[in-house]
Amino acid sequence: MPMPANAEFVIEADAAATAWLDSHKSQGPHVIRYDILLDGARPEQISNYVPAVLPNGTKIAIDPRAAARLPSRFRLTVRGLGRFKHLDLDLTGEQWGALLYD
Repeated sequence: MPMPANAEFVIEADAAATAWLDSHKSQGPHVIRYDILLDGARPEQISNYVPAVLPNGTKIAIDPRAAARLPSRFRLTVRGLGRFKHLDLDLTGEQWGALLYD
């Protein structure tokens, strides 16, 4: 069930996502943008984003458009091969549908 933009999120990271985050340290939080890319961002770019924290303390900032449609609990994983590996959301088909089309 999607949560309002000001809701708290429980985000888990699988082993691959944790390793990716450890090798891609960021000065600020990693960002989940509505276009589903994660990266570092300057504070002024994300001032209205919804904050979240992984169990290991890694800070995440979620685009309010995505936050309004994401489930309150989701996982991060790594997809891709070689230099194209990237952090991604691990959602069910129904959750992807709600995020992208609701």
